[in-house]
Amino acid sequence: MSIITLTTDYGLKDHFVGALKGKILSEYSEAKIIDISHDIDPFNTVEASYIIGASYASFPKGTVHLIGVDMESNKENQHIVMQWNDHYFIAADNGILSMLSQKIVPQKMVTINIHDRLLSEAVDLDVFVKVACHLAKGGLMNVIGKEINSIKQVTDLQAVLAVDGNSLKGHVIYIDHFGNVVTNISKKYFIEVAKGRPYEIVLKTKNIKTILPNYSAIASSDKYPIKSYEGEKLAIFNEAGFLEIAIFRSNPSKVGSANSLLGLNYRDSIIIKFV
Repeated sequence: MSIITLTTDYGLKDHFVGALKGKILSEYSEAKIIDISHDIDPFNTVEASYIIGASYASFPKGTVHLIGVDMESNKENQHIVMQWNDHYFIAADNGILSMLSQKIVPQKMVTINIHDRLLSEAVDLDVFVKVACHLAKGGLMNVIGKEINSIKQVTDLQAVLAVDGNSLKGHVIYIDHFGNVVTNISKKYFIEVAKGRPYEIVLKTKNIKTILPNYSAIASSDKYPIKSYEGEKLAIFNEAGFLEIAIFRSNPSKVGSANSLLGLNYRDSIIIKFV
């Protein structure tokens, strides 16, 4: 059974997600549909890219990932398919897939050209569904698109090393359900530029001088129970491999989180100074 994952900014209040699944099943009744997220902030391509990058590897190779964020076809955004690391990604060429292609060179990319083969009343979503089902059935990419060599790049939120090499600047790209703040500073890049030097993550409050291996490592003393460390700030590299700043065992609705207590919001700068 072929897997098609869904990542959209549709939310769950309206009919869009249910209708999308209905369209897929009408086209390919044997498809196994998995929701990754439907709560992407509207038109937030950076957030969508992070969610896809953090989740795709949990699925078997050959999985088709349909990304319905800022998907309207226009003069700036073509519809594309990218075969990458033995997975298929269907999206608008709006930068969503560029964060993936920075890590591993795509195996193949095509710009979708089947729009005129569909009914006149077909919408962008119908195009994505048709392509997703075609690929899930084992169809070839050349049948639904023309091969391309490059896609639109998003560079404004990439982590950057200062000219003197003494500081690394990143940005907040995602805030999760717990209010933890995820940056675009990857563990790989950090290790590469840090070269074993001491460092400080600069915050409005007291700086963080150690990136922990996991959340519970905040409990540095055997004299105190883990509960006594609740509310302390910390930094880790999360499962997706990106620097995350958190409040240990935070509850955003009751006591606050890294987002609210540290005043860190989407696109805010994060500086790591090497000392």
